[in-house]
Amino acid sequence: MAGITLKGLKKSYGTAHVIKGVDIQIEDGEFVVFVGPSGCGKSTLLRMIAGLEDISAGELSIGGRLVNDLPPKDRGVAMVFQSYAIFPHMSVRENVAFGLTIGGASKAEKAEKVAEAARILQMEHLLDRRPSQLSGGQRQRVAIGRAIVRNPQVFLFDEPLSNLDAALRMDMRLEIGKLHQQLGATMIYVTHDQVEAMTLADKIVVLKDGMVQQIGSPMELYHNPANLFVAGFLGSPAMNFLDVDVMAVNGPKVLVSNAVLKPVEITAKVGGFTQGGKAKLGIRPQYLTPVDTGGMLQGRIALTERLGSETVVDLTLGDDNRLIAALARDAVFPIGADLGLTFDPAQTHIFPV
Repeated sequence: MAGITLKGLKKSYGTAHVIKGVDIQIEDGEFVVFVGPSGCGKSTLLRMIAGLEDISAGELSIGGRLVNDLPPKDRGVAMVFQSYAIFPHMSVRENVAFGLTIGGASKAEKAEKVAEAARILQMEHLLDRRPSQLSGGQRQRVAIGRAIVRNPQVFLFDEPLSNLDAALRMDMRLEIGKLHQQLGATMIYVTHDQVEAMTLADKIVVLKDGMVQQIGSPMELYHNPANLFVAGFLGSPAMNFLDVDVMAVNGPKVLVSNAVLKPVEITAKVGGFTQGGKAKLGIRPQYLTPVDTGGMLQGRIALTERLGSETVVDLTLGDDNRLIAALARDAVFPIGADLGLTFDPAQTHIFPV
């Protein structure tokens, strides 16, 4: 297997700059997830690594070897696409072996590698079926099996689960996670689904508008987001943001309040705050706690979602802004009722604006 280095990587289509200077170091055997909204450039970046898109500027190395000008077949990578891209007229066995067939592999080698891939993916009983006889999850396993038999240095996954229903997505996430543990391979996975990113990744790369916003482990990004975008993108339900006034600044301690929030001192993880200025206070819905009287925030309940494990409450604050609270108990909150909430300032985030 091999590590990957992206150094100042850029991609332009005429005057449209899609990838704007990306620097990423991926270690040998890591599972790295590129995540971001539609149009952020994550799939384009993956295709550049695969050799399916030309590199406009910068350097791409795989296993210490510069591969900017190498064709895809010589890069030691295998790609699993969003569409399964399997041949309907071939059996599963023939589909999995296709890359070996066009590479001139012997019949014995093909039989051995297909059998090993089928064992890993638990699809030995499917080898003689046609794709039309398979479920969506089984077809995706065929596509992954076709990648495994090539014994690549790097596996590339381009939103491979987006065509599956929710239950199948969960099952396939588990399968891909197990596959990484079994093979110990370097894997890069592209998704817009932050749940997939948080559950699969050793390292997450958050992208926006063709630029890296933050790189780190899932929990590092969750607990220490570098900016407003990362803070709002990771986490479900999304983080609440309140516009607040900066009343005082004492080193990393920032005292803030607004029309509906009582004065509270926050320890800032970034700088740039000035007394009398504005800021954004971020509070994750899971860190809000209901109180019987008082509370740091007061709101009127507009909607409740009882999910069993938690109750998600949508409140309207006194300044008409929304606040989402994910309350870890199965309680009844009547629509239209007033609710007081409190939170631990140490679990909040503050960003200058």
